[in-house]
Amino acid sequence: MYQVKVHAPHNLGFTSPFLHLWYPGHNGAIQDFEVAGWDDYGPYFELTLRRNYFCFKYGDRGNEQRWEQVERCYGQHLGHEVWTVAEHNEVYPVRPAPVVGTTLEFAREILPLRRKNHYLPETDVTGAGTVSLLGANYLQDGTTVFGFFHPRAAQVYVVGNFNNWQSPYHRNPEPEKFIPMKLYRGYGGKPNIWLARTALPDPADEQKNAYQFLVVGGVPLNDQQQPVKLAKDPYARRYAPDYNYNNCQLIDPSTYEWHDQSWQTPPVDQLILYELNIYGFTDQDPNIPPELAGNFQGTIHRLREGYFNDLGVTALALMPTSEAPSALGPDRLGYDPCGFMTIERDFGSCDDFRALVDEAHQRGLAVIVDQVFNHTSNYFNPLWELIKDGTPGGFYFSGSTPWGNRVATEKPEVQNMLIDACKMFIKEYHVDGFRFDATHSSWMDHGFLHRLAAEIKDSGFKPDCIIIAENLPNEPDLNLKGYNGYAQWCDAFHDKIKALLREGVFDDWTDDSPANLGSIFYFCKDFYAAHTNNVINYCESHDEHSVPYEVATRGDGLIYEEAKERKSRLGLFATMVAMGQPMIYMGQEFGVARPRNRVDLNWPEFLEHNAYFQWACGLINLRRRYPGLRISGYDPEQEGKFKWILAPWLEAKYAGGKCVIGWTTKPSELPWERMVVLLNFEPYAVTVDLNFPLPGHWVKLADIDRVSDLPPRGTNSIQEPGTIRTEGSFPGFTLPSSSGFIYKWERGLD
Repeated sequence: MYQVKVHAPHNLGFTSPFLHLWYPGHNGAIQDFEVAGWDDYGPYFELTLRRNYFCFKYGDRGNEQRWEQVERCYGQHLGHEVWTVAEHNEVYPVRPAPVVGTTLEFAREILPLRRKNHYLPETDVTGAGTVSLLGANYLQDGTTVFGFFHPRAAQVYVVGNFNNWQSPYHRNPEPEKFIPMKLYRGYGGKPNIWLARTALPDPADEQKNAYQFLVVGGVPLNDQQQPVKLAKDPYARRYAPDYNYNNCQLIDPSTYEWHDQSWQTPPVDQLILYELNIYGFTDQDPNIPPELAGNFQGTIHRLREGYFNDLGVTALALMPTSEAPSALGPDRLGYDPCGFMTIERDFGSCDDFRALVDEAHQRGLAVIVDQVFNHTSNYFNPLWELIKDGTPGGFYFSGSTPWGNRVATEKPEVQNMLIDACKMFIKEYHVDGFRFDATHSSWMDHGFLHRLAAEIKDSGFKPDCIIIAENLPNEPDLNLKGYNGYAQWCDAFHDKIKALLREGVFDDWTDDSPANLGSIFYFCKDFYAAHTNNVINYCESHDEHSVPYEVATRGDGLIYEEAKERKSRLGLFATMVAMGQPMIYMGQEFGVARPRNRVDLNWPEFLEHNAYFQWACGLINLRRRYPGLRISGYDPEQEGKFKWILAPWLEAKYAGGKCVIGWTTKPSELPWERMVVLLNFEPYAVTVDLNFPLPGHWVKLADIDRVSDLPPRGTNSIQEPGTIRTEGSFPGFTLPSSSGFIYKWERGLD
């Protein structure tokens, strides 16, 4: 016979409880047990049974018999005495910790002790105002508050190298060293947040700053068949150096001295983005000292050299900086995160990352961080089965994606965690914004993205935060009010440009016909965008073949270096002049041929003498200098800022039926800000008639081969041979095959 003592909780609210028991798979094997006694926890039942596995629920024989809705199951591995709670179906081998208060009450003492540049988690998307204090937060008085969300645990302990990893489950328990956490009512007013405050850790001492949480109950069985788990902190800022244990590390974000006090995040319409991978950008750079190559310090070195300022970009779009388990290498992208708030150890320290952002800001560059919130790594996944709730992977997951387990972004508690991650990066690392990976509604809840924008921008936390979504194919519901919505990587622009450049079909659906040519240059307003701020245009990214590599896959005459370079230049030219915000991928500025999903970068020798690079720098700086190349708004054509002069839908003399496009811009009433842009994607020359919007001297600032700016940036003038002098009408202008032109009004006719 098998004996079990089962404890029911007081808060069942039953006046005359009984235990209803059955054996799964044995029809008719049902028994009811009366209360054996009461103690300070509640009623208990003493069972003598023939089997060591059974299921049960509680009933009440009061005035009218009623049943508890929760059903539970018991197994011998839980021992001879178990406890239950009213909230869910867990059965515990230990007495559950009592609820001692609310996190808000606890926070009143803690909030005044936060350190400078320190984020204490506070997000509650329900609007209830819960302050969670999750993670490991080092306070001004030298104590640390540990917070952990777990709605199904019975007990939780803080364990670390500062208390010899002690808990009741240590091989040699020393109770005086235990750091038990207390249970508080948190999200939704329910008991789900565990807190402890201790003076033991020291963030400056690696022998005293590594920690994890020891969770009892609400987790899968371990090797000893106990519901006990050594758990990583989902809010960990960093993992300790030992890759075998991957302990979390206590970090003090207040020790770094910032120098960017005068910095202000630029508006979206001033962005010229440069996507880079921290490892790939400098790992093979011959001009970087070996000890700096492939890490934050290598990128800082390039910043200090003025590389990005010379290039003309205004924002660094960093591929993921969060910890990922994959080994560094040419195909290591970082899109397999194992922590949403951690910093990749291989890239350097947390302060190294702060120094990178600080240096960028001092040089006029915004920093945008890639957040992968749609899935997590399947190899090293701290959230997997962290909270066992009967679903695959547990509380933090719901289904799958092509890249890994889908994060349950529809759950408020998960939303709180992910928004806290963004707030932490803003507060502790001064980042300017985020690019969110694979946000299509198939993979991510868009209600979450709307709440994220509200929590960060609308609440005043960072009103000028830049938010970018990789929402492919594009959906219009992320526009918000247009100007303040999500900028989206523009799938339509990329695919159409690739088809035009390769003179064929791209991705089995987009061809090189004139169809939709106007749409992609007019910020896809007829497709998804409400405002130019909703669009990020690109023809290269980490996910796509570079243009030279892509066009060569078409064969025919595009396999030769001269043809690949011309197409590459035309792609960059188109990206810089289209309405919306341009983005280039590292190496695009000197025409790297590279397949998708690669981060290795072969730097050319003597870059300062590289003709492609010098041309690219000139072109990008034109975009940065001239308002006529970055027209913005809801509908610039209706506002009188934009007018088509060449297009497939116009008469034949204005490029009708051809893959040729041209327009003029009017950013203000100042005549010298008027510009004309022309592009020919046909593989042959096209002759057209041009109608310039003003009579006068139109200086050619750029074509596919050369950029020549006006003083003080260059020596161009109305005396140069490329200048067009016209009363307005200019017939018989020939655009060579695969070409582009930028003209600027400089002076009226004499």
